[in-house]
Amino acid sequence: MQTGRQRPPEPVARLLPEPARRTAAWCAVVLLVAGVAWVGIRLCVEFKTAVVPVLLALLATGLLRPVHLALRRAKVQQSLSAGLTCALILVVVGGAGYVVVRALIDTGDEIVASVKQAVKDLSEHFGTRVIDLNNLAGNAQDLIKKYGGSAASGVINGLSIAGEIAAMAVLALLLSFFFLRDAGRFRRALRQAAPGPGGETLEAIARRAFAAISGFMRGTTLIALIDATFIGVGLLVLRVPGAVGLAALVFVGAYIPYLGAFISGAVAILVALADRGFVIAAWALAVVLAVQVLEGHVLQPLIQSRTVQMHPAAVLLALTAGASVAGILGMLLAVPLTAAAFGVVNELRARYAGGGGADAGVVSRETGTETGGGGVGGGGPGQGFGPGS
Repeated sequence: MQTGRQRPPEPVARLLPEPARRTAAWCAVVLLVAGVAWVGIRLCVEFKTAVVPVLLALLATGLLRPVHLALRRAKVQQSLSAGLTCALILVVVGGAGYVVVRALIDTGDEIVASVKQAVKDLSEHFGTRVIDLNNLAGNAQDLIKKYGGSAASGVINGLSIAGEIAAMAVLALLLSFFFLRDAGRFRRALRQAAPGPGGETLEAIARRAFAAISGFMRGTTLIALIDATFIGVGLLVLRVPGAVGLAALVFVGAYIPYLGAFISGAVAILVALADRGFVIAAWALAVVLAVQVLEGHVLQPLIQSRTVQMHPAAVLLALTAGASVAGILGMLLAVPLTAAAFGVVNELRARYAGGGGADAGVVSRETGTETGGGGVGGGGPGQGFGPGS
């Protein structure tokens, strides 16, 4: 009988080739991240009354933070500066909302009638069946009479929703005040939340995310204003009815990238087609396309390239996910939140992918971009999360 030493059993990990082990490890990481993200999204949906005001306050703070910093440089007291900035937020948001709603109310009926006529003309031209809107309205009235109790309940629910929206708006305004006034405290709290160099990393991540949100809000607002002005002037020159309301629709649609521009431009072209004919509609199409080309090739690279760099596919996926989670509000919040997530990923990659450790890069408070080594928090106040206080 042959006697010899028995070979020890191979470890289980050694039974799999290296590519398979790496793939399994990455799958585990992806599943873990996806699970945590799903739980986070579900919690945000459940506590949307508290989460939405925080997000809106961050967007408003990112938009008008330079005003607060300018007042601070003018030696205005911290609380007074934050209060004046919040008053400006109220004036800007309320004034813009009033102008947009007023323009849509004044020209809304005309725009809707023109769109109906355009759809009818196109349907007759291509031989498709047109929906009888009058019968549809009559059926709706019959349903209201039949289910009057449900309609009354819907009114009560509508009032409840309106009250909830008003409460969230007030909370968002108050949170904006605290974000502006106590930004330095938030920054110190982030430093103290993690021990050692982890505090600096956490602060840098917050700076990069906030810089991305600020860049998106300021850039999108400026681009929306330019787009609405150019398209509105073009429609006025072409004597398209409801040009002011259509310009307001373009301004609002700019906050939903790609999809908003497509819808607002299509409405403008349909109105021109119904009321001014094919030639004017072609000119309206040329105006819309020219403005979109100007935005895509000049305004976007010039205004948003330093802080927000996202592929169109990522933007469209973010819009779809936001719409599925929270409807129109989710579509409005999806892109800035995605920009913040991209900023966080870029910050982590800059710090750890190259093995540079915590000092691999510094987030500039002005642009949210890296300025070199030497720690976090250098430079003057700007877009970063909190001025020196």
